[in-house]
Amino acid sequence: MMRSLWTAASGMIAQQLNIDVTANNLANVNTIGFKKSRAEFEDLMYQNLKIAGVQNLSGDRIPTGMQIGMGVRPVTVHKIFSQGDYQSTGNPLDLAIEGDGFFQVLVNGNQIAYTRAGAFKLDQDGRVVTANGYPLQPEFTVPPETQNIVVTENGHMAALDKEGNELAAIDIPLYTFINPPGLKSIGRNLFLETKASGAATQGVPGENNVGTIAQGFLEMSNVELVEEMVNMIVGQRAYEVNSKAITTSDQMLQIANQLKR
Repeated sequence: MMRSLWTAASGMIAQQLNIDVTANNLANVNTIGFKKSRAEFEDLMYQNLKIAGVQNLSGDRIPTGMQIGMGVRPVTVHKIFSQGDYQSTGNPLDLAIEGDGFFQVLVNGNQIAYTRAGAFKLDQDGRVVTANGYPLQPEFTVPPETQNIVVTENGHMAALDKEGNELAAIDIPLYTFINPPGLKSIGRNLFLETKASGAATQGVPGENNVGTIAQGFLEMSNVELVEEMVNMIVGQRAYEVNSKAITTSDQMLQIANQLKR
């Protein structure tokens, strides 16, 4: 059997994954705090027909060998944590991180998760929560008589009365990781700490290379629409070329089968 059939098939499988990743990026082009992904590939093992550097009959060494590759496979889907664009909202509970860092939230009452999506709300008890009801950590409850909420660049959140006096206040920390692409995405704009990401490091916004907080802004997706469209076209053409290689191999086998006629 011709090895090109299996080699081209591995290429089609790889490009299918590439298109899947690109499609997810495009689907989340307007998702708050979304970070795009990139599929990465590696070549497979090689069949050595002639080893470079061996001596021929005259004692000279062969400068180059003969290696036939066996195709390609996906090696990783890399999450890219570049900064997204900012959108001004004027909402006092919309918070954008300028620079590195994540907000910490409590999921299902017992699991710590991290997010870049700062579109916070108030629940029925006045707690600051995400759109899915997960409370910001540390928890902050806004008193009923609050007239305004102010968040400074260094993360000081204060609930003010009509005279500007603080009714309640907390300092919001931000958390950084040595390897953010190692975080586990669980959907809902949330990430979980893993051994690959390293442990979360708590920091004060604006200090020690930790980002600052901008009130009244949201960080949008970092997906570049034109870039993803180009990637989709390239992936589609690569898929098509690999299918052509399978068709060509099939035609060559057909020709070989008809030689006896």
